[in-house]
Amino acid sequence: MNECSHCLLREAFAREFPLVHGEGAALSIFCKGREIFHAETGEAREGMAWTVDTLVPIFSATKPASAACLLQVLLEKGCGPQTPIGDIWPAFPAPHGTVEQLLSHQLGLASWACDAPVWDLDACRAAIEASTPLWRPPQHGYHPHTLGPIVDVLMQLLTGERICEFWEARVRRPLDLDFFIGAPESVFSRIAELHPPRLRGPMPDTPFYRAYFDPSSPINRAFHCVSGLPSVRSMNEEIGRRCGCPARGGIASARGLAVFYQALLGETKGSPFSPDVCAWMNRTVVSGHDLTLLQPTAFTCGAMSEPRELFGRGGFGHAGAGGCHAFAECESGISFACVMNGMQIGVLPGERILHLLQAAQFV
Repeated sequence: MNECSHCLLREAFAREFPLVHGEGAALSIFCKGREIFHAETGEAREGMAWTVDTLVPIFSATKPASAACLLQVLLEKGCGPQTPIGDIWPAFPAPHGTVEQLLSHQLGLASWACDAPVWDLDACRAAIEASTPLWRPPQHGYHPHTLGPIVDVLMQLLTGERICEFWEARVRRPLDLDFFIGAPESVFSRIAELHPPRLRGPMPDTPFYRAYFDPSSPINRAFHCVSGLPSVRSMNEEIGRRCGCPARGGIASARGLAVFYQALLGETKGSPFSPDVCAWMNRTVVSGHDLTLLQPTAFTCGAMSEPRELFGRGGFGHAGAGGCHAFAECESGISFACVMNGMQIGVLPGERILHLLQAAQFV
C-alpha cells in the first residue's frame, strides 16, 4: 500500500467508526508476514483508550481457527477432510458425512433435538447423538452454534484434548498470538466491553428475521438450542470470557486475528499449520441457498468464501456477530482483520466493512 492508499483507508476507518463514548475499533492488514496497515480508534470501555493490545470477543470469526486445528490433527493422523465422521465418532447421527461436509455446513445439524449448555460437552454430545439431520448434502445451512461442540467432541476423540487446549499449546503460545479461545484472567483487563446493537428504526422485515423471531422455526432453534450464553453481555462476564467454545469463544486483537491468517498462509515463522490445511480452507466446496440464513452463501472446509466483495479477491475467512470480519488471500499473501465493540445487527458484516475493503482496494 502506498502513502495515498494509507491516507484513504485511514479516512474511511475514521468515517466508519466515528468516536462514540465507550466504543472503539481496530483494523490490521498484513502482507507476506509484515503488517502494512494498523489503526485503532475510540475506547475499549469508558475512560480506557483502545490500543493495539486491546482484545475483544470475535464470536463466529473463531470458527476458522478451530477448523484449522481439527484439520491439522487429521493430517497428522494420516487422514484428511474426506474422512467419514463415523470413523472417528460411531454414534454421530450422520456417520457417512465427511469432515469437509461438516465444516462446510452440509450435515443438517444446525439445531439439535434438545437444548444443551455450552459449558457441558457431555450434555452437548448426548444432544448431538439424539438428533436427526434436517437435510443432507449437497444442501447446506449455516450452523451458528452447534458446530463448536461437534468440532470439540471430534478433537477430544482424536487427541484427548479440547480445541481450546490444542490451540493454546500448539498455536497461541508458540506464536505469542493475541488470540485466545477461552481467555485467562491475566488478560481480562485488556478485553473491551461489548455494546449490543442499537436498533435505529424497525427491525428489518426479511424472511430470515421473521423466522429468527419465530420460536417454532428451525432457524430460531439454530440460534438458541445451545444455551449458556444468553446475551451479548454474557461475553462481558468471566463465564463468557473463559468459555472457549470453538464456534464463538474467540477473544482477539485485530493484529492477533490477522496474524493467525498469516500463519495459515505460511507467512509466519514457526507456523504449526501445514500448507494442506490452507489449501483445504481456501477451496469453495458448497454454494447456493443457505437453509439457515435464507440467502446465498458459500463455504470452504472451515471458512466462508462468499460474497466475494466481503472476502477480497478469492479470499476465505469468516464474519463474527456484530460486524467483525477477517480473511486471507492466498495469492497475494494478505490478511485482513477488523474488530470492534460497538456491535451492529446482522450475521454478516455490513456496509462499514465493505467500505473499508473498497478503500483498501480489495474489491
